[in-house]
Amino acid sequence: MKVLSVNAGSSSLKFQMYEMPEEKVLISGVFERIGIDGSFYTIKYNGEKIKKEATLTTHKDAVKILIDELFAYNVISDLNEIKGIGHRIVQGADRFDKSVVIDDQVIATIDELSALAPLHNPAAIIGIKAFKELISDAVAVAVFDTSFHQTMAKETYLYALPYEWYEKYQVRKYGAHGTSHKYVAYRLAEIEGRNDLKVIVCHLGNGGSVTAIKDLKCVDTSMGFTPNAGVIMGSRCGDIDASIIPYMMKQASLTPDDIDTIINKKSGLLGVSGVSSDSRDVEEGIKNGNERCALVQKMFVRRVIDYIARYYVLLNGADAICFTAGIGENGISTRKEILDGLKVLGIEVDEEANNCRGKEVLISKPTSKVKCYVIPTDEEVMIARDTYSYIEK
Repeated sequence: MKVLSVNAGSSSLKFQMYEMPEEKVLISGVFERIGIDGSFYTIKYNGEKIKKEATLTTHKDAVKILIDELFAYNVISDLNEIKGIGHRIVQGADRFDKSVVIDDQVIATIDELSALAPLHNPAAIIGIKAFKELISDAVAVAVFDTSFHQTMAKETYLYALPYEWYEKYQVRKYGAHGTSHKYVAYRLAEIEGRNDLKVIVCHLGNGGSVTAIKDLKCVDTSMGFTPNAGVIMGSRCGDIDASIIPYMMKQASLTPDDIDTIINKKSGLLGVSGVSSDSRDVEEGIKNGNERCALVQKMFVRRVIDYIARYYVLLNGADAICFTAGIGENGISTRKEILDGLKVLGIEVDEEANNCRGKEVLISKPTSKVKCYVIPTDEEVMIARDTYSYIEK
């Protein structure tokens, strides 16, 4: 059975097609700069990566080309072979605690929640409608980044703000990256051969979050009402004193939109280093003696350590700490710096094992009191699994 996993952004469309239930990747790719000059797409097939220029005025154009490529590469011979399409949705708030089959009401709810994720939910709806129009017989499933975090207790997800803000305006912690955290937690359970684990998952990339998981359920997570909260990220500031916002609005005559842009797109690694939001550029800056790059690296590591330590206490200890996503999977020195800062927990890093990028490996010594893993995330396969399960039902 063929199932598509789809992640629609405001100007992009990522996809991956699986043969299920084998979870064999048949083809994958990404359409970029949709609605912007210089649009193009990249296809990965049989180990080969092919980049092509194309006019992508809308997401529908991307879907049309995707369908043509599926036929061209003989991935399908008939559209009816595509039985399901799973769509990544960033914000499901507290309306969805699991993936759901998409109908008009689900689309309306996703749209209603767009105020909580203005860059993501509207784009997802565009993707849903484009696929629905062109591949109408496939079962469409919404997989929410927030659903995994719906097991948090009320005292955990509420803020100490006027209670009516929660009742009237849905102000509370929602978290993000839930699909990734769930994948890593379940993969670790397979590796360890048990589900009753206390795990701290560090999804560290351009966006970053740390999650405390017990018995495969989220207990707490670092991201909050929006993905801006928590650890320092590529261009997001992470946790700050909220009073900085009105202060800077007055000092620099900034509007709410100005502030929103600054804390989400001009802060984090970029804001402090002045170089880039990409951790690889920051690493290069450190090698070249850039003091601000060195500073923001220390800040980043410190914030991640803080959350791991907080969740270690919350869980009353941990069986494992797992690193995933771009920095987590590839940041050799960053992982070591974080774990060295946690030596008080009895953590011992195996430097030889840690000297790796992008592969699943145990990076702690046998004598370490907490196991430390690198587990490459696979959000696409989680989307495909949920979609397949609904088709089977």
